[in-house]
Amino acid sequence: MAMSLQPDIIWILTTQWRASATGYSQDPNARTPWIDGLASESLNYDQAVTPHPSGPQARAALYTGRLSPDSGVTDYWDPLPNAARTIAHVLHDRGYVSAFFGKWHLSVRDRNAPFVGDSHAKTIVPVLNRGGFDLWEGFESGFLLNDPWLHGTRILKPQRFSGYQSDILVQRAAEWMKTACSGPRFCVISLEAPHPPYRAAAPRVSVPSAESLALRANVPRGGKVEEKARFELAGYYSNIEATDRSIGSLISEVDLTNTVLVFTSVHGDMHGSHGVFRKGWPYEESIRVPLLVRNPRQPLLERRDTSPVSLHDLPHMTAAWAELREWRCKRDFAPISLPTAPAIPLQCDRPWRGFRSSQHKLILNGDGSPWLYFDLNRDPWEMENLVGNPKHTGEIERSRVLI
Repeated sequence: MAMSLQPDIIWILTTQWRASATGYSQDPNARTPWIDGLASESLNYDQAVTPHPSGPQARAALYTGRLSPDSGVTDYWDPLPNAARTIAHVLHDRGYVSAFFGKWHLSVRDRNAPFVGDSHAKTIVPVLNRGGFDLWEGFESGFLLNDPWLHGTRILKPQRFSGYQSDILVQRAAEWMKTACSGPRFCVISLEAPHPPYRAAAPRVSVPSAESLALRANVPRGGKVEEKARFELAGYYSNIEATDRSIGSLISEVDLTNTVLVFTSVHGDMHGSHGVFRKGWPYEESIRVPLLVRNPRQPLLERRDTSPVSLHDLPHMTAAWAELREWRCKRDFAPISLPTAPAIPLQCDRPWRGFRSSQHKLILNGDGSPWLYFDLNRDPWEMENLVGNPKHTGEIERSRVLI
């Protein structure tokens, strides 16, 4: 295989950007012209899910291609084991030079420190815990959508950068992509937006009025849930618009002629659907993620792929692109789970496991008892839980063997 034929590969990872929150998905609140343009040139995996709707577990699966607990990350606070083999190692063996920019969220961090702020943002990620990337430049977490702290290969001590986090990370990644390199490039741009705090300032973007926003049909109306959802969604969509502009600068500045470009999110956010908020929940708003793949080497015969792809498939897809071969999802469903329930306000309060296909979703409690069963074709808003319905007892029992 001629090394010169291998494409450059870029992953754009966002955080808490649910699958429906784009213009190309017909969300009337989302102003995403750059991502919509990308979608017009991409294969849209429109049934894609996160395997674990919780940051560290999902990221570990995303980088290793292995589900929890096999990834080595079971609990929210678990670091990625130093010995874990990631996609960076896999591509290194295939001649690639790799770089990581942004949020890591897979190192040891202080459980007693505030989630938002400098403490986690300035936590040093040890070299051996950086996943095998040749160049690593980022931060552990901290949720500072403005004025982020960065450290890494070229920045030995945490240094604060002034500006919008997505702008800064995308620009630094773009500069790296434009420099001379000894082999094909693999670049991960890991953005925290549109993660809370949802009222974080977004540059050059006006915050929409809460009253003008269209809510999903499964958000309870007329009470505190609706009020909270509207307030938070206003900030959520303004950060989506700002991050769309950041991504646009990458698309406009970097030569993508021979580049596979991926856009996705680590997990979604409930935003009041079913009366709950944040992530960890097994509902569509939490587990469904956008997944666009622009591959100039693959003829775009169809723009939509309905196979049950999961984020833990992405490293396997990426290895196939590096080897110039085709990748297909061979499953009929995607496994999904919350291995442990973190004691974090608003997030799901129980561990669970289950599966999702394009038609059905079955979720079991930690003890194996059925919790949720939905017919997604007939009930896309998941308003009717079929657990306990005698008409569906048999199919639920038959489906349990898949988990």
